[in-house]
Amino acid sequence: MTWIRPLGAHAERPCTLVVCRGCCCGDARKNPGSDHAGQLARLREAAAASGGRLAVRTSDCLGPCAQANVIVVQPTTEARRRGARATWFGWALDDTATDEIIAWAESGGPGSTPLPAILDLHRIDPPAPKEPSSSVASARRGRRKARG
Repeated sequence: MTWIRPLGAHAERPCTLVVCRGCCCGDARKNPGSDHAGQLARLREAAAASGGRLAVRTSDCLGPCAQANVIVVQPTTEARRRGARATWFGWALDDTATDEIIAWAESGGPGSTPLPAILDLHRIDPPAPKEPSSSVASARRGRRKARG
């Protein structure tokens, strides 16, 4: 069992790999021949060996399903303070992509270490924020009028 240290509101966060395991990422039917379980195990092993400098978590669907497997590398707290933002990678299906993502994250990740050229080939744009549903938007407009 892996022990996970809870992070307080003001705790320094390590470079974090968010691994999509939603509808398409990690699905052997969509990408047969990729060792999805092995990839996640390798990422977790790297985090366990990092001495707390790297964390891994899984997420439900992150959105860009056509670019599965998706991994998002989130910057450390310190790098985020300096303006770094998460970097999204798609088509992370083989050992080479996994190795490169691990190496970059171990070296600091976004805002700490320049992105290697090989990883730039896997870089994708995050999905656009979703518009609120019409019922949510209507409720908000109604509240504004009521306050008015």
